[in-house]
Amino acid sequence: MKNMTLANLAKACGAELIKTGKTEDGKITRMEAQVQDLEKKIAGAVIDSRLVKEGYLFFATKGERVDGHDYIEKAFASGAIVAVCEQVPADVAGLFLLVKDSFTALKDIARFYREQLDIKVVGVTGSVGKTSTKEFIASVLGKRYKVLKTEGNFNNEVGLPLTILRIREEHEIAVIEMGISDFGEMSRLTAIAQPDICVITNIGQCHLENLGDRDGVLRAKTEIFEGLKKGGTACLFGEDDKLCTISDVKGKAPVFFGNGETCQVYAKDIVNKGLHGSSCVICTEDGAFDAKIPLPGSHMVTNALAATAVAKLCDMKDDEIAAGIASVQAVSGRSNLIHTDSYTIIDDCYNANPVSMKAAFALLATATERKVAIIGDMFELGENEAALHAEVGAAAVKEGCDVIICIGELSRNTAQGANDAVAAAGTGQKVFHFKDKAAFLEEHEALLEKGDAVLVKASHGMHFEELVEVLRGNVLS
Repeated sequence: MKNMTLANLAKACGAELIKTGKTEDGKITRMEAQVQDLEKKIAGAVIDSRLVKEGYLFFATKGERVDGHDYIEKAFASGAIVAVCEQVPADVAGLFLLVKDSFTALKDIARFYREQLDIKVVGVTGSVGKTSTKEFIASVLGKRYKVLKTEGNFNNEVGLPLTILRIREEHEIAVIEMGISDFGEMSRLTAIAQPDICVITNIGQCHLENLGDRDGVLRAKTEIFEGLKKGGTACLFGEDDKLCTISDVKGKAPVFFGNGETCQVYAKDIVNKGLHGSSCVICTEDGAFDAKIPLPGSHMVTNALAATAVAKLCDMKDDEIAAGIASVQAVSGRSNLIHTDSYTIIDDCYNANPVSMKAAFALLATATERKVAIIGDMFELGENEAALHAEVGAAAVKEGCDVIICIGELSRNTAQGANDAVAAAGTGQKVFHFKDKAAFLEEHEALLEKGDAVLVKASHGMHFEELVEVLRGNVLS
């Protein structure tokens, strides 16, 4: 890791370097750090002592249930050469970077490391589709470059710096997902990531508890521009009514992607193949090429366009881009198709808001089988949460879901909205409400039929992945 000496790390996070060791009688005492101590370079950095490897830095952070300071000795035993901590343990010998706050130090050190790197960073944010867009971009760029991407949900003020600290000399591009829930968070994230390319997928109704309305979401998301490197480019979804109003980002026009020739990157001749994906012709300013998109849903075409826009900025050829799009794979919990002997499951249970719910219904509508939507509560919607849930219920009816199963307290409103829409349209769709997952599981076999296409979606806190496991035929303990 370039320039990541203990002396530089101490300076980067304002830490005091402390060395302790054992005396002849076995007591731990403070010792004077030597030049060779200051010149030691770390080989990696983690906050989980179980992930420590030889030469690593261990961040001892205090969580709600676990205090990393209790694991410093274990980290040293596993090969860590230094621990960042808020208090030096009295009974452990080693090298310590003593700081006021370990989480702040994590961000400071990650920012310093980013500044040492000669690597292009693509920052991806938006209300819906961050992860799938990130996967498309990484898959496409991977056809030419050595790419590091955000793994799992490491997209916040802890996960993002840890992702930056995973970058190694062999990496040529990093694709970094950036998630927020309040004002100021994106400013802090972008100061660490310092992206060369910013991608914003859309501006939707999410985290309204803190952000107020879509204009608030727009302000919070576009904080990403603050960290955009000089000469960098923003790639924006041109069909979003908020994003399309942006004409200048740090003195440079954005690149718009979307369906429609007003965008620099757009799709035509789209053929929807239902749950088997789609095909289209992707048009750019220097030509067009055929693309096969293996993941279902019209939003996946948009993701392919975003990836194309980024790839063009990275000097990739059309055949490389097409190959990267064709080889993208779904992430568990995000429109992941699971085929069982009984059902075709659309596992989209990682998270939910009104925009992503409606996109999921549109995806389910492409199925030729009986369409069942198992949907749960959406969190952080603010004072209009009841109305927004009812709106989602009506949308499920409008998209032609045959059976609508609503689970959770807030989802009473979803069921009511669906029932009202059924009554108004006279369509006869079946709507059910259950107070929790356990109540649904008692009756699920009677509600579902072999061959159903089943969407499973709710906010992450509802833990609908448990329902997915049951539907797959796995018995929960």
